[in-house]
Amino acid sequence: MKKFLCFIVSAFILITVNASIDSTAYWKPIIPNIIEEKFIPAGLESFSGLLNEHIYINLEKRLLQIDSATLLSGFVHRPGAQTWIGEHVGKFLFSASKTYSYTHDKRIKALMDDMVRKYIATQMPDGYLGTYLLKDRWTAWDVWAHKYAIIGLTNYYAVTGSKPALETAKRAADLICRTFGDEPGKLDLNKAGEHAGLAPGSILEPMIDLYRYTGDKKYLAFAKYILRNWESATGPKILTMLQQYGNVTKVGDAKAYEMLSCFVGILKYYKLTGDEKYLKALQTAWQDIVDKRLYITGTASVGEIFLDDNVLPATNKDNMGEGCVTVTWIQFNDQLLKITGEIKYAEEIEKAVYNHLFAAENPETGCVSYYTALQGAKPYRCDQGYSCCLSSVPRGISLIPDLVWGKINNTFTVLLYEPGNVTEQVTADDGSNILLKLNAETTFPANGAVVYTVNSSGSKRFAINFRIPSWAVNYTLAVNGVSQANTRRDLVNIKRVWKANDKIEVHFDMPLQVINGGASYPGFIAFKRGPQVLAVDSVLNPSYKNSSSVYFNRNAEIEVKDVNNILPNGWVGKQAYAVTLEINKQKQQLVLVPFADAGQQSSRLQVWIPWSNSVVAKNY
Repeated sequence: MKKFLCFIVSAFILITVNASIDSTAYWKPIIPNIIEEKFIPAGLESFSGLLNEHIYINLEKRLLQIDSATLLSGFVHRPGAQTWIGEHVGKFLFSASKTYSYTHDKRIKALMDDMVRKYIATQMPDGYLGTYLLKDRWTAWDVWAHKYAIIGLTNYYAVTGSKPALETAKRAADLICRTFGDEPGKLDLNKAGEHAGLAPGSILEPMIDLYRYTGDKKYLAFAKYILRNWESATGPKILTMLQQYGNVTKVGDAKAYEMLSCFVGILKYYKLTGDEKYLKALQTAWQDIVDKRLYITGTASVGEIFLDDNVLPATNKDNMGEGCVTVTWIQFNDQLLKITGEIKYAEEIEKAVYNHLFAAENPETGCVSYYTALQGAKPYRCDQGYSCCLSSVPRGISLIPDLVWGKINNTFTVLLYEPGNVTEQVTADDGSNILLKLNAETTFPANGAVVYTVNSSGSKRFAINFRIPSWAVNYTLAVNGVSQANTRRDLVNIKRVWKANDKIEVHFDMPLQVINGGASYPGFIAFKRGPQVLAVDSVLNPSYKNSSSVYFNRNAEIEVKDVNNILPNGWVGKQAYAVTLEINKQKQQLVLVPFADAGQQSSRLQVWIPWSNSVVAKNY
């Protein structure tokens, strides 16, 4: 009888899912934040540049290749093949939902609809949505799996309005709330997972999201318990350590991915409540990471943890640049950008996206590397349901459409210089709301020329902002051929009465920049052009040896030639640059490609290059 009732309930749920997943509306939270976001992303209408290419590589070669049976196997036949296999369904639903909201691709929607139907059917009567046997619950990674279950299902709800998905997320969260707490008879959440409470405590983020979607105060109460419990004897003491030391290595066991996941949740809590001490602590953490623990390619972690100051080894054996860390670092910066509107966070997002995020997914195959070293071959893998990073990196790429442009303090702002079209409501100086239509044409990052065509629903006076990248040289902006003056280093603000087909021309130079290896790589230099760190790929430089020393004269300008015509057949990417340098006392040509493109054919690559000690490299 019990089995029959379970079957009837499951059948009802599946029928209800089928009836509710066809909508293309967007369901928003019903509980507003106290802190109004200063940056609000603008949705892309269409997109045609490098970022768009990677979004579709991620869609076609990774997300659409996902086998739902593999991801669901640990739920269908408990226990799973590994202790954290339960995280992958939620991660996929996050990526698929974000990608669908941009591409409107029917295939990815059909895949995630099918996944959700089967996922819901595996939930236990008490709400459990993990992959462990009853006797083993709450011992390692099943709170973590519930975190991603709620994240995936709420993101799916946001783009489909599926009530069964939201109800499934609520039942999973209700079980967590019943099981853990500081009331008598409840378990200590810090002890229910790895890394001094960082892993299980990261469920803070979806608890905040679920409270905002449902208005159920028990989820907010549980979020407050998490924050309280972190500062207890069994917790990582995030707030205490950051306030006392300002150093992320002092937090918990310094595990980077889990810590950054907690940071994202804390910032969502700050937006909801306005408790300033949390924002100040995490701004301190951000500065510590940027100053002492961040690679030039926008990632962090060695062996998955934050190491001591300026210890940034870069080879495969160092297990550097975990893909999950790259993605949560982008999410951390995204939240700080939304809260503050400060351009420096957009700079870090750009650095990570154009370099380490793209480098972690092979543009030829869609395979993903868990760690992506700056020295050596990229260890791409194509398996599903086992490696955390193979399901995390697609999450990062799915975030891109919300990172290009939007409104900062209610002024439309261009953050990344990519081609595309956007329509956004803006407020004119007279207080009226009008529609701004902006078209961007450029081949960036191949060159630094961008033309914007402005159209609006009325000839009104309003402002448009353009971010000035820190790496841009000789940045200029002209409207209809008239140069515009600017007093800020990070932003150009153009306010005028805009007329139909007004043209904005932006131009900047991207000379080859040289980065000194510093304390981590003394005696080495790296090359950068615009936002992209460049690398030597052995396929394109068969005569160059990784120990070959480059003579670099900081007073001499290096000639850079575009040689994309030499790229081999099958190479994905259009950028290659030749520089003539003195190598082992002989003038030779070195071919450099973006680090994100290097190694795609399983070849050895090299970002850090030995240089002659007779000169000093200029550090940008």
